[in-house]
Order: sequence, then structure tokens, then C-alpha cells
Amino acid sequence: NSTMSYFDTTLIVSTSNALSMLRALDALGPDPAGWTQPRTERTGSGNLLLGTGMLHPQLISWVWLWMPRCLRTGPTGVIRAYKTRLTAPENLKGGDRFVIRIKEGVYEETVRAGFYKTNLVFLGDGMGKTVITGSISTGITRITTYNTATVGILGDGFMASGLTIENTAGPDAHQAVAFRSDSDFSYIENCEFLGNQDTIYVHSLRQLFKSCRIEGNVDFIFGNAAAIFQDCTILVRPRQVKPEKGETNAIAAHGRTDPAQTTGFAFLGCLINGTDDYMKLYHSKPSKHKNYLGRPWKMYSRTVYINCTMESLIAPEGWLPWSGDFALSTLYYGEFGNSGPGANVSSRVPWSRLVPEEHVSTYYVENFLQGDEWITTAS
Repeated sequence: NSTMSYFDTTLIVSTSNALSMLRALDALGPDPAGWTQPRTERTGSGNLLLGTGMLHPQLISWVWLWMPRCLRTGPTGVIRAYKTRLTAPENLKGGDRFVIRIKEGVYEETVRAGFYKTNLVFLGDGMGKTVITGSISTGITRITTYNTATVGILGDGFMASGLTIENTAGPDAHQAVAFRSDSDFSYIENCEFLGNQDTIYVHSLRQLFKSCRIEGNVDFIFGNAAAIFQDCTILVRPRQVKPEKGETNAIAAHGRTDPAQTTGFAFLGCLINGTDDYMKLYHSKPSKHKNYLGRPWKMYSRTVYINCTMESLIAPEGWLPWSGDFALSTLYYGEFGNSGPGANVSSRVPWSRLVPEEHVSTYYVENFLQGDEWITTAS
């Protein structure tokens, strides 16, 4: 709880204020009397200063890691010693990474990596083979959403591959996070995240998820990070105890609180669908089961879907209000080049947008995350 309070009342607010002042100084000059709020995509081309140039859409093929240190774990072994926090070296620099090789097995754990546990790598044997599982939810007295995570990462430079991370709290358990990250320069590929409400909490900073599988129902990708989901499979799960009654689900709930924050969610080349069990329910009574691309958790929520495949479960309106007209004039929800039966934009809500073609590259890894500065690529 103290960590969460520190983020929300100190770091995030202070950083947002500083960003707003710097942008105003650069754009409007040194006299504060003439400063105004930053422009956003809704008012022009503001908040696109995340990089420059039209960059190649083939973003990442694979990541090369220098792995000088490695710890192996087995299903009856070492990870259980990390019930509270990982005992890895602190403040690793540059390309020096601490690799935890997690063998095939099911690990019933609550894993925490603190601020100083930087450059950690979790390397599993594959989705569905190496499974880290928990079941904490806000249904437990005095547990916050932030603290329900099965795996929670704070240290920068976190990487993971070949894992399933899940929260098995049922669909009636309210918020129950599988994975939470505040790690800057975070790269995760070929991982599976399973939950119901609030599966992935991308709380802050820059994060890239590639070729991952994410399942949930209510706001199951949420937070205020600058996060890209590339070539991922996003699946809606059955939600309630009596699913035949129907439900309303939103995939993304982005939490940008200040127009100066260069945060948002970008879904690039993803498949948007439901699990087999959910699609049976959906096809039985399509009018009872409503699914949306996102809804505004905070005032300046920003989410885009680019070159994604959207199946029939996505409602024609596309996007869902949070409450009344909250944030509808300040959010930015955009789509470009999507396909499939759920991608028809003719009936979209009037407060969503088509991303202009000249702005699409803004949401590529090189620009949105400055990925060319911290991700080593190879052809």
C-alpha cells in the first residue's frame, strides 16, 4: 500500500506537473501567463512528440540477451523460497542480466521483485508448461487491487518468455490481477496471462508484450503505462456465475490522468476474440453478451487498435463509456486498418476516431516506447 501511495501521490503527480511545464515552456515560451494545457490528438497533433520519422512496421523479430548469470528452478524447488521477494542481485547495469530458468511445473506462489531487482529475466519452458499461479482478490479484507497480483515487478529491465501467469480467483471475485508491472524497458514475449477482472495491470512506464496470450473479461488490460501489445491473442472469458444472463465487458481501461503523460495502449496486429467456452455463450444469445474494445478509466485515457483482427463478439459501437459522459471529450480512442466482422467502424461511437495514416507510426515501438534505444534487435 505504501508503494502504491508513493507512485500515485508523489512520483506520478510530480512527473506529470514537470512534463506539463516543460512542454508549455518549449511550445509557448517562458511567460507562465500564456501557458495552456497541452494539445492532444483530439485537438490537433499534440502528444505525438514521442519520436520522429516514419518507421518500418516490422518491429521486433527477436531479442538477444546476454545472460551471464542463471538460476534454475524446478516444480519442487527454488521459487518457493521467493514467496515474499526475489533474492536476486540488485542494480544490475547495462546488458548484465540475472536469468531465472523456471522448469516445467505449477508454482503456487506470490512473486515480488522490488525496485532494485533490475534486469531480471524469467525464462520458462513454454506457455501452459511453466505456470505461476495465485488466487488473491479484493474479496479478501483490506487487499487492494495493486496487491492482488500473482507476479508483481518493480525493477526496470524486466524480461520474460515461455510462462503462464494466472490468477484463479473466480469471475465473481472482483479485481484479481495475474501480472502487475511498473518496470521501465520491459519486454515480454510468448507468455500467457489468465484471469477474469483486471488480468494485467500495466501500471506505469514503457512495456512491450509480443506474441502473448491474454484472457479475461472486465477491464482485463488496465493501467497507465505506455504499453504495446504486438501480435498478441486477446480473448474474452465467461464472466459471471450465471452466464446465460449476459454481461458487458471491456478489454482495455487505460488510466492516463494528464494530457502531458506520453502513455497509452497500442494493440498492433492482435487477434481479438473469445475463448471457445465464451464464444459458445455468445453465439447462443449475441444480444445478451456485449464486448467493447475499451472504456475510459481516467480523464485522458488513450487506446488504439492498428491492423488487428476483430471477431464478431465486438459490439458495433466499439467503445464503452465509463459513467455518463465522463472523459468522452478528452480521451483518445482510435482505430486503423483493422479487419474481421468486429472491425466495421460505420456504427462506432462518435467520440472515437480513425487514426490518420500519417500518425500510425507514432504507435510503433520505435516511437511510442523509444524501443530502438533499449531493445536489441536482430534480423
